[in-house]
Amino acid sequence: MIWLGERRGHLVDWVTQRWVEITGRRVALADAPWLIGPTGSARGIGPDFFATWGESHGLRVLPAGPEDGLVAGLTALAGPAFDPRAVHPSIDDFYAHTAAYDLRIESRWVGPFRAVGWLIAQLFARRLAQLNMPLSNRELRGGFDSRIVRLADDTGHLRHTAWVRTAAETGRPAFVGEYGTTTIPGHQGPCIKVVFPLPNGNAIIVLRPRADPNSGFSLVSDGRRFGDPGFYFTVLAEPGQVWVLYIRTMKERLGLSVAGEAITAIHRFGVFGLTFLELRYAITRKP
Repeated sequence: MIWLGERRGHLVDWVTQRWVEITGRRVALADAPWLIGPTGSARGIGPDFFATWGESHGLRVLPAGPEDGLVAGLTALAGPAFDPRAVHPSIDDFYAHTAAYDLRIESRWVGPFRAVGWLIAQLFARRLAQLNMPLSNRELRGGFDSRIVRLADDTGHLRHTAWVRTAAETGRPAFVGEYGTTTIPGHQGPCIKVVFPLPNGNAIIVLRPRADPNSGFSLVSDGRRFGDPGFYFTVLAEPGQVWVLYIRTMKERLGLSVAGEAITAIHRFGVFGLTFLELRYAITRKP
């Protein structure tokens, strides 16, 4: 990999950032607060990113608790288009107490997309220690080690909640992201917002909540234009501004359901109307 210095980083990252700058738009964060989120250094991300990033921003890591959650339950998403009372209580408990659950995952790449996944892994994910989509179930044999990282200010007020998941078989960080809620112009009511830090920017996924039949629950990124639920790439510009590219062709749906005491989930990723990756989760509460 060709290294261009601490500011630009690796050539392949710098070229990707210029792609966002050329094809995207320049936005003031004050006008689009849903695009505010942690950004990474040119050196990469890794499992300890949020502890290091929090320290540099005057925040401290709170002691980990066995019942820590991503959000304060699904009531945090209540709005005109979503009634959390229609969702099974076990799913609500999972989001409110995520650390109390074990996750087992199976992955299925569709046709030639596996080769694309391999290429992205070699160019970006392995090196950056971020967004390491599992390429085979062999990588998932040992399951995921997951932990919730919470950052607070000097007053003890919770400012950020992150979920760090590492493949036990390989030791590679798979997903290092901040989780929370946000409101956007293109949806009535709160959405889930996930921020994956990247060199000099981040990837942000905004997903709208949906109550499904039989007390199921889905998070969906199916927007059509800037300001809708969906996938956003950002690159730092001047202070308070970012270059942002809304990837309209990329869609995502995470659907959860309950059978007996078990929660199952199917996580589908698509582009141009075609599913390229499906993750299946078995979610069980720890004894």
